[in-house]
Amino acid sequence: MCDSSQENHNPGTKKLAVAEAVGTVLAHDITEIRPGEFKGRAFRKGHIIREEDVCHLQRLGKENLFVLNIADDEMHEDDAAYALANALIGDGVKIKGEPREGKINIIAEKEGLLKINKDALLAFNMLGDIMCATLHSNTIVKKGQTVAGTRAIPLIVKKDVVQRAVKIGEQAGNIIQVKEIRKSKVGVVITGNEVYHGKIKDAFAPIITEKIKAIDGEIVGIYYAPDDESFIEARLKELINAGADLLITTGGMSVDPDDVTRFAIRNLGVEDITYGSAVLPGAMFLAAYLGDIPILGIPACGMYAKTTLFDLILPRVLAGEKVGRKELAELGHGGLCMKCETCNYPVCPFGK
Repeated sequence: MCDSSQENHNPGTKKLAVAEAVGTVLAHDITEIRPGEFKGRAFRKGHIIREEDVCHLQRLGKENLFVLNIADDEMHEDDAAYALANALIGDGVKIKGEPREGKINIIAEKEGLLKINKDALLAFNMLGDIMCATLHSNTIVKKGQTVAGTRAIPLIVKKDVVQRAVKIGEQAGNIIQVKEIRKSKVGVVITGNEVYHGKIKDAFAPIITEKIKAIDGEIVGIYYAPDDESFIEARLKELINAGADLLITTGGMSVDPDDVTRFAIRNLGVEDITYGSAVLPGAMFLAAYLGDIPILGIPACGMYAKTTLFDLILPRVLAGEKVGRKELAELGHGGLCMKCETCNYPVCPFGK
């Protein structure tokens, strides 16, 4: 039997005799044990009591039940969860199924780049009595993958809290969204006298090719160039004429007098050129834009480090983001690679 003294600890509930509880909402789980046969939940919290349930409950020894007593200014946890999820979802994500015990999941509608409005999410979670947990922003996700979960924490939530959460969602727009990663046509210029003249074997081409293919991109051309500004500039122009909508250069990014790649990129007439980042490996990375064509300059670390700043930036660029000084500076927090013996990226803290 239920102890009537518990009623004072559950202000959103009231105690009723089982026979009088038909049509009300059960405020707690009820366990059933049949020795040697079954042990588990016979009725879950939120179940609406029916006539046929009365005998079953009485067989379980229940004479009284705690049922929900929802005031006009309150909401059941499942109703609240549904409202919260709708406030959170943006483009490319959707609610999965129905709320259950105050919790509901949000999944990706398509493969792409997960984006989280972290400021709005913080404001949402600061309200109390409600919560939302997400994957890291800038995670590449698959269609159908769970990207977030939200719930009402108590069984009964004040409507005012939910309404404030909905307002945060309305003001922020897309708190949780998935952006499509476009299929790119990539042109690559690998610079360096030693590679161009065959003194050392190139290691960049297979690495870049593998990474572009991993995101379903296409390599339209790979050129080799000596440390000559005009030569590099001419190859980049040829790749643009060949249909490249993303240019990648390798090497020539240090302060050595022979490292002229970034000057060749500047000579193209690029806009918003940014040299240097707050990430290791990748401090000498370059990002620039020639109209709508992004140009990414990978320093020598891209040859020997399995994961670098390039891996963090590439999907963002292909999702339509413009990466500049601020975006590269923000990556300083979490931008130190741990150089693990076995690289498990992206299941690691790098770039997060």
